Amino acid sequence: MLLADVARTSKQVSGTSSRLSKVSLIADLLRQCAQQVADALAPADEVGLTTRYLSGSLRQRRTGIERTSLSELWTDFRPAPDADGANADQVTVSELDTSMQAVSELGGAGSSRARADLFLGLVARLTAQERVFVLGLLRGGLRQGALESVVMTAVADAGGVALEDVRRAVAAQGDLPGVAQSLLVDGPGALDRFHLTVGQGVSPMLASTAKSVAEALAKSGPASVEWKLDGIRAQIHKRGNDVLVLTRSLDDITNRVPEVVELISSLPVTNAIFDGELIALHSDGRPKPFQETGSRAASRVDPTVARARTPLTAFLFDVLHLDGSDLIDEPANGRRDVLENAVSLPHLTPRIRVDNVSDPAQVDAATAFAADAVTRGHEGVVVKADQATYQMGRRGSGWIKVKPVHTLDLVILAVERGNGRRSGWLSNIHLGARDPAGRFGPRGGFVMLGKTFKGLTDEMLAWQTAELPQYAIGSRDGYVLELRPEVVVEIAFDGVQTSPRYPAGLALRFARVIRHRTDKAAREADTIEMVEAHQRS
Repeated sequence: MLLADVARTSKQVSGTSSRLSKVSLIADLLRQCAQQVADALAPADEVGLTTRYLSGSLRQRRTGIERTSLSELWTDFRPAPDADGANADQVTVSELDTSMQAVSELGGAGSSRARADLFLGLVARLTAQERVFVLGLLRGGLRQGALESVVMTAVADAGGVALEDVRRAVAAQGDLPGVAQSLLVDGPGALDRFHLTVGQGVSPMLASTAKSVAEALAKSGPASVEWKLDGIRAQIHKRGNDVLVLTRSLDDITNRVPEVVELISSLPVTNAIFDGELIALHSDGRPKPFQETGSRAASRVDPTVARARTPLTAFLFDVLHLDGSDLIDEPANGRRDVLENAVSLPHLTPRIRVDNVSDPAQVDAATAFAADAVTRGHEGVVVKADQATYQMGRRGSGWIKVKPVHTLDLVILAVERGNGRRSGWLSNIHLGARDPAGRFGPRGGFVMLGKTFKGLTDEMLAWQTAELPQYAIGSRDGYVLELRPEVVVEIAFDGVQTSPRYPAGLALRFARVIRHRTDKAAREADTIEMVEAHQRS
């Protein structure tokens, strides 16, 4: 499959706002790629590569080509071929992958220059359209309006199977390109290969949100209400004497959490897949700051030392497989019964049952249970519908999280130019709180608490791009635009954590933009003392 065909399709996809048209364009290209494989004109893995590239990513997680140097590298080669490719070599998707792999494997003294030379050797062979496409891949996204869900729909279309069958296979495999390759090369029957397997990580089920327990119960019907812990999501596999502990992103942390391995090894089961949370607790049972839990899971120091310093407690809340039986299609209340028979109560998330969501007394009891969880230092609760199956990789109404929303009105101190899908827009904003006493700088100034682009819609990005330059007072590397501290923005966040990166030693967790407060002046923004109060609470 020629890279030119993939780049051309990507441009066509970006030129239409119709989801159906995007799906059709991508599906047509995937059928073409599969036919080339069938005709022995291309290797089978080009189906997977084409799928991956149209999803906006390279196979290599790291290439060593820094984003900040891309523009500089991009102009550092011989005159570009014509955009129509008349004077260019024909590069295949396999050649792009081989080149990127070679670039990613370079290391040691002089590797930066060697990496650039190798990369530019490829660039010099590309048409203008191909270069734009590759640049998008390197920056981590394509501005074509085709997220993985669109590509997944196109894969199902090209393979002549139901979207749900592809989605389920991807959730079990965790790899859309791999599923696409098997389906389009070997036929629909190949999807049977992708099933729940102990020892193979699967995409975890996700929760939607509600503002209150009553609202969540109105959506869920009869349900259990469970503590929502602020820890590390863990998918734990047990196969005989072997235990595998995976994070939410399916990274293997087994060797870092020996106490979790010991717990799972002690359970009276032979084969199982559990879903749960790992959390560091104080002696009184209250959770330690998330940073301590997160640092423990990420630490590469001696696990014995790390365990002694910050022991983790495992709370399990679901079971996907147990001793030969897949349970993901069983209702949630049935899975919980199975879980309670396999795991002792101290290692299960506390919960309360609501059998009748129309009974005010039961709803009030569930609301009080949620308030108690927050009082104990936890994030909130998750409402889990009794009849909900385990929807791998899906965010639906089966699980609904309810947690207090903290907000602050902060000032935008700077804004960064966007990458990937946000290229061409002013995107990531730097957030500051008022510092009236001058504890961290000039009296009456502002102290930075972090930056975010979360929550910004296309309309908000467009507004920022049009309005913020008028407040510019300088630029760093042509990438960060420094602003007069005059624009106020309302920010939601999950908590305040310590951070040595910022002057006040504090940063917001999971900060996301609610709205630009054009009705507020900077003097009305919240102070650093108000931020500190959130940390204490």
